[in-house]
Amino acid sequence: MSENTTLEIDLSVNGVVYTLEVLARRTLLEVLREELGLTGSKRGCNQGICGACNVLVDGEVRRSCISLACTLANTKITTIEGLENGNALDPVQEAFVHTGAIQCGFCMPGMVIAAKAALDENPNASIDEIRHALGGNLCRCSGYVKVVDAVLSVGKES
Repeated sequence: MSENTTLEIDLSVNGVVYTLEVLARRTLLEVLREELGLTGSKRGCNQGICGACNVLVDGEVRRSCISLACTLANTKITTIEGLENGNALDPVQEAFVHTGAIQCGFCMPGMVIAAKAALDENPNASIDEIRHALGGNLCRCSGYVKVVDAVLSVGKES
């Protein structure tokens, strides 16, 4: 397969199935941002290190900057935009806002996604489990204390 090979794929993103023709080398992040206009996932390091591009794929955290879009047919992809329920923010998003954990906001979508996955897996996660779950997310603005507080507050509400 050459680098200019295009493929027709069906991607299920935030509950909507999109039929797209994409270059086989296109990442999920590129498709989300450039083809679908979903810009909540950020391009940080573009190497799968910082977590700013995190999305959920079948409920698990995935770095969209290093995931080829063509490999994700028949999966359920959820972006930060897909966490909203109508006009209501997800409880994790609300907690980040209410605790002041949002800082500049660049890396926060990825952190919210990681926190959501952690709490979906274990609503009563301990502080160490939360820190571990967020360990793959880098933030230049935060001391992470308010981020962990936000996630803990949601876990206690559940």
